[in-house]
Amino acid sequence: MNWDDVRIFLAVARAGQILGASRRLELNHATVSRRVAALEETLKTKLFRRLTTGSELTAAGERFLNVAERMEADMITARAEIAGDGHDIAGTVRIGAPDGIGVAFLAPRLGRLTGIHRDLKIQLVPVPRSFSLSRREADIAITVERPTEGRLIASKLVDYTLGLFASRAYAAENGLPQTAAELTAHRLIGYVPDLVASPSLDYAAEFSPDWNAGFSISSSLGQTEAVRAGAGIGMLHTFIARAIPELLPVPAAPPIRRAYWLVYHESMRPLRRIQAVAEFITREIDRERSLFV
Repeated sequence: MNWDDVRIFLAVARAGQILGASRRLELNHATVSRRVAALEETLKTKLFRRLTTGSELTAAGERFLNVAERMEADMITARAEIAGDGHDIAGTVRIGAPDGIGVAFLAPRLGRLTGIHRDLKIQLVPVPRSFSLSRREADIAITVERPTEGRLIASKLVDYTLGLFASRAYAAENGLPQTAAELTAHRLIGYVPDLVASPSLDYAAEFSPDWNAGFSISSSLGQTEAVRAGAGIGMLHTFIARAIPELLPVPAAPPIRRAYWLVYHESMRPLRRIQAVAEFITREIDRERSLFV
């Protein structure tokens, strides 16, 4: 069995379409189709069901996906062992993270790591969405819930809190509510409920059962900027809000607690670049843990 055919099969399975896989692999569309067909001929079975929207794994394809991922893990391990300890950290690591920790915490710090390892390339994708590690949308993900499915390695980074905040200008003009019931008389800023990346981020009711935002933004940093501009009271990450002098905590409800987790696929464990990035993020969080709680 040709490993390159298996590698291409994995790319198509993860992208869900031949065109997407060809772009990711930087191969011609026809070449990808031909290599998939060659693998199907070798295995004497159809691995994909061609649809107008893409390529869907057949039952045989689903079974072979598990085999292919084990082969990939063995190949990664072999390459890592052959590379040995004498080589510097090199290659690309893509990190998927919520925009709060991604922009406010990781972005100012990760440059130090690429400064140490000149052949290491970091791709930070700080957007309010979840990332599929099995589909290789990211090599490392920062999540707000510990994953319960898949061959994933997860370690808790830190607890963090979210609280109510308003700008000094808003407080001077409108006062600050002292109870959750008083929040209904104020302009509220929140998130878009059907776009939250995780159920644990649908937390408005924990601040007030009657939370009714007039202005909703699907980005935690967008919410912070709206509150800073005096648009209303919002539920903000305290590690971000406390660093902004013009923001005041609102006493109407106590902060709530969540957690960040660092997650990567089991097959990535042998890669020195993955370990270097994961260890750097963990050390930076440990060093500044007081920011988060």
